[in-house]
This record gives sequence, structure tokens and C-alpha cells, in this order.
Amino acid sequence: MPRTASKRAKSNSGDVATPTAQPTNKRRQVKLAEDADDVLAKCRMLRDSLRKKQMDSALNDGFSDDNDHDAGEFDDNDDDLDFDNHITDEDVGDEERGNSSGKAKLTSQGLKKTQQIRLSELKKSVSAGIDPAAAQSTGGVPGGIVGKSIVEVVEMNSTEVMEGIENVAVMIARQVLNKQGFQLEIPSRAASNQIYVPELDRIVLGEKRGTRSFLNVKESRKAAITTRVLQLLHAVLLKRIHITKRDLFYTDVKLFVDQSESDGVLDDVATMIGCTRSNLHVVASDKGLVVGRISFFEDGDFIDCTKMGVGGKAIPPYIDKIENIQSDAEFILLVEKEAAYMRMAEDRFYNRYPCIVITAKGQPDVATRMFLSRITSELQIPVLALVDSDPYGLKILSVYMSGSKNMSYDSASLTTPNIKWLGLRPSDLNKYDLPDQCRLSMTENDIKTGKELLQEAFIMKNPQWMKELQIMVKTKQKAEIQALSSFGFQYITESYLPRKLREGDWI
Repeated sequence: MPRTASKRAKSNSGDVATPTAQPTNKRRQVKLAEDADDVLAKCRMLRDSLRKKQMDSALNDGFSDDNDHDAGEFDDNDDDLDFDNHITDEDVGDEERGNSSGKAKLTSQGLKKTQQIRLSELKKSVSAGIDPAAAQSTGGVPGGIVGKSIVEVVEMNSTEVMEGIENVAVMIARQVLNKQGFQLEIPSRAASNQIYVPELDRIVLGEKRGTRSFLNVKESRKAAITTRVLQLLHAVLLKRIHITKRDLFYTDVKLFVDQSESDGVLDDVATMIGCTRSNLHVVASDKGLVVGRISFFEDGDFIDCTKMGVGGKAIPPYIDKIENIQSDAEFILLVEKEAAYMRMAEDRFYNRYPCIVITAKGQPDVATRMFLSRITSELQIPVLALVDSDPYGLKILSVYMSGSKNMSYDSASLTTPNIKWLGLRPSDLNKYDLPDQCRLSMTENDIKTGKELLQEAFIMKNPQWMKELQIMVKTKQKAEIQALSSFGFQYITESYLPRKLREGDWI
């Protein structure tokens, strides 16, 4: 045997097999806090109150359906409800108007349409003790709409959305064949057409309309972008895939020039078809995070948010692929700042006091808003918000609760009403003796924003919020959530939040 082989054989014969080292489970186990029942008593009362209210609302809905089984039917002869009336445009300018021109009407059998709801009907529903959501869910009102009305979209599947796009294409083709060029009639998404409806407690799209004509020099480019986006969206839906808004922009950079152009038209198309923007299968990059006592299936994969590492799970932009949501949480903790979220995640606060912790890292994205709205609706547990004690913390909270003007047409699926303001509130600065060096002086712009918020309907309806904001403007002091770390790095999870929950100190 060759020398090298002999050495190898000798070496092999002397080897001792050692078992492969198994990784040890170093996951820190955090048990339910001993004072959990005491701390969560008032939170559970709030949860039970919300569930009772939901049950009463469901009973009212059933009663309403029994008395008016045709409430959800659309009158196909109502011109105001045709598809071509449900396109949006921010640049309609002087051509905004409140009535349909009646040109090139578009119809589709069995296809859901953009809801048009008369505000007077909502007010009558509220005065009669019917949940405004029930009035909204009727899918519109019969023909002959008189007075102010609002426009909202509905959930559609891929086939329905493709049919809607194809119907728009047919309408355009007919106009071109009639040598008319083509013209799209659209509800305006201009700021003047954004309405806050107290009965719904959110911002919605009003009834003003405008046109987008290919034969108009000022509008021809926008009309071309609209048809190109329709073409691209149909291809995406046909493949049953999702793309990002950035992907959409790069498909035709020469035409779009800037991403804001394609992004704006994307919202126009959603209202034209009458579907939510997520139904178009175009999403923004994920931004939000969730950790805690919730599990679900995401596109067939099981996700347990207590076992997703310290940082938790990124909230997916494909909310429609989430199914079978399960949770034993007592409440949802909505956190403005990622730093505060990470503190709670690392301390596993959600195991000591069963909850779900969510953050959008500042200004909320569409996916986080939609995710919060969905799990709140399904789980029926309260949402407690932890934001900075400054005007912008309240503005962020208002987006979660009442919606944003850019997405007013889809506010029904993006808003979460009845969020409770847990902290950090202006009154907390003195109540918890926050050191002066941790309090920041408000800038002139901060004070101006605070005074503007005092005139907002969503603030004025809540006297306690008004009082807190008045304290902020009067003292001209603000503070960040992280200022609580001056009492200790874990003060927020070990003292501040448990005390807040025990006292039921939310408004």
C-alpha cells in the first residue's frame, strides 16, 4: 500500500466519531406577569364593551336587511353609478362638476361598482340608531341621488378587476371608432373634494367630478398614462402576480418620467374600476412590523409572531394572502417609533401582558393600516396608541383612525376607529415628573400645527383630546416616547405601561 494511503488508513482507524453538537435553545422564556389580571382588568372591560357594541351593530344590520332586502342592489339605469364615472384625477381644475355628462356610458353585468352613498341617508341611519357601517354596506342608494354624496370602492377579485379594465377599454374603443378621441369622466381627488363625515368618522371622497380627454392638449399626456397603466395592470392581473409601484414606473420611464405620475394614476384607476388599490396587485414596499400573540397563514405558510425573533415579523404588503388569523391577545399596542417597539419586543412585553405590538416606524403605510384594520375587525380587541407628545404624533394617530386624503376613496378598509390614546400625552409630562431636560420646546411650526389640529373635526369631537392638545399648545412643550428612558431603559415596559393599563389611563 502506498505510504500516503497507509497514513490515511491509520489516521482513519484512530478517529473517534463525535456526535454533531445540537444548538441549545437560548430563547428566553417570559411568563405571564403575576399582576396581569389586575393590570388588564380595565382593558378587558374595554374589550367586552367593544364586542358588545359590535354584536348590537350586527343585530341592527340583520334587522335592517330584513326590512329592506333590496338595500344592496344598484339600479343599473342610474347613470351616476356607471363605471366611467369612477375615475379620479387631481388635476381636473375648472372642469370639476357634480353631474354626469351622460356620454359613453359603461355597464357590466354582475360586476361590483363603486359605492355612491348619500350623506342624508347616513344621517337618517344615525338618528334611527343604525350603525353607519350598515348604511355604507348597502352598496349605494337608488337612482335620483339628490344633495351631497360620497364615493367609495369595494373589494374585488382579480377576475372582476380584469373585467372592469376590459370594459373601460371597450368604452375607449367605441369613442375612438366614433371619431370622438376618448374622454374619461372622473370623481375629483382634489383637496376640495375630501370630506370628513362624522357619521363614518373618517375622510371620504366627495361627489365632484371632472374629465380627462385625450383631445385636450393639457390632458392628453395624463390620458395616455392612464391607458398605459390600465394595460400594464391587466397583464399583472392575468399572470396572478404582484408588483411594486417602483416596478410599474420602470416599465415605461419615458412616458411616466417621474414615479409620482404613475402612482397618482394608479389611484385614479382604482376608483375608475371601483376596487381597492391592493386589488390591482400593485403594492408599496413593506415597512410595518408586528410581534406578539398572533398567528396566521400567509400564502399557505404558518406564521407565529411570538417566534419570529426579537424584531418580529414584517407586515406583508399582500394583506389579501393572510388567512386564518388567531390570537389570545387582550389588546393591540400601536407604537409610533421603532425604538419603543424594539424595547417591547426584546422585553417580550407581549408575553407578560398578552398583546400584539405593531409599528409603522412613523408615518403609517397602506399595508400597516390595512393590517391593523383587518385584525381589529376580526379579533374585536381594543387598540391602544403610544405616540410622541407632539402635534405630529396626533396627526399620525389621525391617519390610522380617520384616513388620509390621498387614499380617501378607500378609507373604509384602511381606517381603525375608536383607537385609544394611551400615551405619551401632554399631561403625562407632569404626572410622571419627566425631567425638564427631557422636555423639548415646541417650534413655531409645531405651535401652528397644534392650533390647526384644535380646529380639526376628529379632535373637536373628543373633549379629552382637546384638553390634552390645549395643554401642549399652552405649555409649548413636547416630548418623545424615548424620554421615558431617563427613568431607566426598561421603565416603559416595567412601570409606565403596566401603570397605564392598571389605571385604564387612556382617552
